[in-house]
Amino acid sequence: MSLEVGSIVDGKVSKIMPFGAFISLPDRKSGLVHISEVARDYVENISDHLSEGDDVKVKVIKIDDAGKISLSIKQALEPKKRAEKKTQPAAPKGPIRPADIDWSADSRADMSFEDKLSRFKQDADEKMQALRRSNDSKRSGGYRRGGGSY
Repeated sequence: MSLEVGSIVDGKVSKIMPFGAFISLPDRKSGLVHISEVARDYVENISDHLSEGDDVKVKVIKIDDAGKISLSIKQALEPKKRAEKKTQPAAPKGPIRPADIDWSADSRADMSFEDKLSRFKQDADEKMQALRRSNDSKRSGGYRRGGGSY
């Protein structure tokens, strides 16, 4: 059986390294699964996902001129599993944008536009004041630059 780019084969984890895992393939060949190709999620420690002797399905993603074989476990997963992963909504990261707020569920639903605008301005002013106070307190940190006397 010859290995070709894009083929999915069974292998066995032969060695774990901090940067990836070496996989024994058919025909006494071996390849490397880089740590970024182990799982769909971020992998900090490869030993949390793989152990020596584990049987794995891998996809051949590259064979270079020197004969080194690059493999991927996450690309060898069934497309069905990929679709399931994508259907889960991602948790919002960073600040909430106005488009992400459900205004109808808020107590402001019965307010007029002018009242809502006034409330928005008031909230924004309060947040800006808090930000300025925070920045001012960081600036007066208790030491002076330059080291000279004033």
